[in-house]
Amino acid sequence: MELGGPWAWLLGLPTAVVYGSLALFISVLHNVFLLYYVDTFVSVYKINKAAFWVGETVFLLWNSFNDPLFGWLSDRQFLSSQPRSGAGLSSRAVVLARVQALGWHGPLLALSFLAFWVPWAPAGLQFLLCLCLYDGFLTLVDLHHHALLADLALSAHDRTHLNFYCSLFSAAGSLSVFASYAFWNKEDLSSFRAFCVALAACSGLGFVGTTRLLRRRVEAAGREPGCPALAVDGGLGEEELLVGGKEPGGITLGQYLRQLARHRNFLWFVGMDLVQVFHCHFNSNFFPLFLEHLLSDHISLSMGSFLLGISYVAPHLNNLCFLPLCRHWGVYAVVRGLFLLKLGLSLLMLLAGPDHLGLLCLFLASNRVFTEGTCKLLTLVVTDLVDEDLVLNHRKQAASALLFGMVALVTKPGQTFAPLLGTWLLCFYTGHDLFQQPPLTPVGSAEPWPEPPAPPPARAPTLRQGCFYLLVLVPITCALLQLFTWSQFTLHGRRLRMVKAQRQNLARAQTLDVKTV
Repeated sequence: MELGGPWAWLLGLPTAVVYGSLALFISVLHNVFLLYYVDTFVSVYKINKAAFWVGETVFLLWNSFNDPLFGWLSDRQFLSSQPRSGAGLSSRAVVLARVQALGWHGPLLALSFLAFWVPWAPAGLQFLLCLCLYDGFLTLVDLHHHALLADLALSAHDRTHLNFYCSLFSAAGSLSVFASYAFWNKEDLSSFRAFCVALAACSGLGFVGTTRLLRRRVEAAGREPGCPALAVDGGLGEEELLVGGKEPGGITLGQYLRQLARHRNFLWFVGMDLVQVFHCHFNSNFFPLFLEHLLSDHISLSMGSFLLGISYVAPHLNNLCFLPLCRHWGVYAVVRGLFLLKLGLSLLMLLAGPDHLGLLCLFLASNRVFTEGTCKLLTLVVTDLVDEDLVLNHRKQAASALLFGMVALVTKPGQTFAPLLGTWLLCFYTGHDLFQQPPLTPVGSAEPWPEPPAPPPARAPTLRQGCFYLLVLVPITCALLQLFTWSQFTLHGRRLRMVKAQRQNLARAQTLDVKTV
């Protein structure tokens, strides 16, 4: 059925806008999830500490291994295609498969989001099941969405153009954090639940509509010679690039892992990104705590809510400024500059102390904004690693989703370590246990980790002091580790230009092979 009437203008939207709008439907759910899921289970459902840590530990394993698992299931057909009658998979077929997967998994992500906000099982069991279910669908959506970035465009300029719209729509989706404050009430979640149902409905319907539109664009680009190319750089225009035509078979998972183990830039990148993921989620998990104990006596409740909300929106808006810098200076230089800025601001804050409230407010906001902004830029680095992987291993088709999955295998543990290590450090330094209401010395009970010894009460640092040192020492440590690992990464400058040129030459050669068949 063709779109007509008032909806016909949708067909004329640029591909970058259609692709970027998918980020809106992810962001509108995920930011609310990050902000409220821990508070809901700890403060509302009263999950005990042992169940919380067991759930996070199981989630750590699932969160790490589902990315390469789903990536392999998605991309093994591209690596192992055995064409018949001289026909292979096309680049357009790869894109269509990813778009179709987004159309199914997006609405399922919205449904799994709703499972958090109504108690339907014992708190520990519900915590575990909800986390694993939600993260499974989020992984599927993220893998295919990120893989499309590498499949729709090749040049750095076109990929930053696509990423620009992702940041723009992600910022719009983050506005759901502001709206959530009007509905959040720990004593009565009924209004908040209705709000979450509305968010899930908008997200699910958005995924369905956007993927249908994107699929229509892909199919139209193949049927109509006069139709504008789907890809930003024209890679999916009138000519289909057949892949797998000369491969008698594909590679095994073991062979693929051995190839990655020899991919030097991949190894240094995931080491740096592990620290980055940890720092991003540390900020997300503890930002409300820092606001409460460092600034609550000096700013109003509405001001605190505003700071918390803007911390989710500003990284995306800030990224809109970083992307032009990436086009001019390259992603490598911009990311290195952000690491240096993080280190410099943290050292300045450590020297100033917690009583300089203006500087403290600035540091709280900038630390989160720049850290999250760096995370957004690293997606572009992974697409460059996809290109290098294809060139180094002479692949017929880029295994985009699989490489994104392998990156997540190594880096996603940082997401789980952030709340565990943060709560443990705070308890170790101050004796304050976030799971105790009020914070008293816990009664002996079975726990997955031994309870850290609390300092003597007379000499124990205050909770405010503990929060301050946690706030500044974590980014200092992260910045030093990242500057070292990033200095070993060589996929930039001349080497990156060589990789891009070789991939373009490979694409032209394969296209000529197709034309001669």
